[in-house]
Amino acid sequence: MTTDYIQQLFADRIGGSNFGMEEEIYKFEKIKRAKKEAIQSNPNIELIDLGVGEPDAMADAAVVLKLAEEAGKPENRFYADNGIAEFKQAAASYMEKVFGVSDLDPETEINHVIGSKTALAMLPSAFINPGDVTIMPSPCYPILATHTKYCGGDVVQLPITEENSFLPELDLLSDSVLEKAKLLYLNYPNNPTGAVATAEFFEEVVQFAKKHQLIVVHDAAYSALIFDGEQPLSFLSVPGAKDVGIELHSLSKSFNMTGWRIGFIAGNPKLVKAFATVKDNNDSGQFIAIQKAAAYALSHPEITERTAEKYSRRHDLLAKALRECGFHAEKPKGSFFLYTKAPKAVIGGQAFQSAEDFSQYLIREHLISTVPWDDAGQYVRFSVTFQANGTDEELQVIEEIKARLSNDTFVF
Repeated sequence: MTTDYIQQLFADRIGGSNFGMEEEIYKFEKIKRAKKEAIQSNPNIELIDLGVGEPDAMADAAVVLKLAEEAGKPENRFYADNGIAEFKQAAASYMEKVFGVSDLDPETEINHVIGSKTALAMLPSAFINPGDVTIMPSPCYPILATHTKYCGGDVVQLPITEENSFLPELDLLSDSVLEKAKLLYLNYPNNPTGAVATAEFFEEVVQFAKKHQLIVVHDAAYSALIFDGEQPLSFLSVPGAKDVGIELHSLSKSFNMTGWRIGFIAGNPKLVKAFATVKDNNDSGQFIAIQKAAAYALSHPEITERTAEKYSRRHDLLAKALRECGFHAEKPKGSFFLYTKAPKAVIGGQAFQSAEDFSQYLIREHLISTVPWDDAGQYVRFSVTFQANGTDEELQVIEEIKARLSNDTFVF
């Protein structure tokens, strides 16, 4: 029985009749392949992975214990639909305690999400019609853009540059774009740059959104991972923000609960309801035991504070080591990412036409994995979520990184 007709039935959004025939190799797949080849060619040298975009540690032991306890209760076996009241209340209390946002109604202005990635994927279904525009900073996490296109919408990229502290210059958007725009995506602390926003910038965003009738989607996945006296900042803490937007919080980064797939959306009640309506047609809710364990975690923000202290310490060490090797590296104010300009060449060696060229070189020649970004200049992203147990091992990893990089003299 032939099934050749299947090749003609794929949706255009994933490639149509060419699906699977001429697939582009994306940078993360290139990194994966290069890592595999480097390890095979150098079996006696350990690869140092500074490209990992997830925590290096497990969830707090007390949170894991809470999950085990709740998983054994028969009343937690049912569908959760749009979430349990206990988790919503914990999220509201967390927002007040950590960010000073005290006016969130747990019932109407908070909903659980099965990870912020899933939430970003669902949001365009609530707002984007064919021809509508989503405004995305560049570089950024692409999921909202991907699903905007799936819905027939268009995406306008707004470069974020070092010269503007990696904040988008909203005034660069044309009237023709703004007439069609519905969603404005922001993400602070930022992936990949590690930049943080200011209250003044968020105030500007609120006024801009009101003027141009935009919905602001703030991805706050790294919001509590801040350093050196900085205070965690929520978009919703700015007056008027709840009139125009929603904010996504994730326990993946802040509480080392990546695989648990739990977070929450908060903000404007109409927007939260629209999201919940779409979500109700996509899933039946996260396992109640996970929600209860997450509620416990949210009531203990000191867990995140300890994680932030570790990342801050590692950032200090990594930034110093990179500077000693010629990079113009600065410690970020938040997240676990350090974003810095990629070199143009190695003296007496290879020239790099892109950050991707440099990233591949690091893997091949030094068994150091990073993530390249060529969206708005040639930059490379290092992550401090490398594997190390305690300060002694952290120092060993950093010294090894410096030793390997010191074999080259980089030109910037």
